[in-house]
Amino acid sequence: MSENQGTWSIDPTHSTVGFVVRHLVSKVRGSFSEFSGQIVGDPTDLTGATATFEVSMQSVTTNQADRDKHLRTSDFFDVENYPTMSFQSTRVERVDDSTYTVYGNLTLRGVTKEIPVKVEYLGIGADPWGNTRAGFECQARINRKDFGVNWNQVLEAGGVMVGDNVDIHLELETIKQ
Repeated sequence: MSENQGTWSIDPTHSTVGFVVRHLVSKVRGSFSEFSGQIVGDPTDLTGATATFEVSMQSVTTNQADRDKHLRTSDFFDVENYPTMSFQSTRVERVDDSTYTVYGNLTLRGVTKEIPVKVEYLGIGADPWGNTRAGFECQARINRKDFGVNWNQVLEAGGVMVGDNVDIHLELETIKQ
């Protein structure tokens, strides 16, 4: 068994959870400030690992208060009825020495679908306080309508206000427990 085997908790002060979605003719970026999760296994070889992740949907921010308020309503995240989004890995496939595809069940607005997440292992090392940390960069794309996030507005010039595809990007620093 590897010395790196164990439970690795996400350090939220050194991690980010963000998303990008098309809006009219550009893109809107947002993030979540409250999240938690862990990886159980060896971060240097994720093939046998499991991962869980949970996000407080109330913590969404796009740096525009009115839009953030709208995102929390039943038009989008419906945080009153569905306060969290969660992910539970189901299997991991190695792509190369530092890249994996982690498949798992994403639950958003009460709908659960399996999605693939590209995970790049960034490294492992000791911090000044005696902890061991491992870093990861994760990317996924979902169609928001698959999860019941259907609100949109048709534009006079044609097309719609909000794109269907949402790109999710995570920068994760974990601490071995």
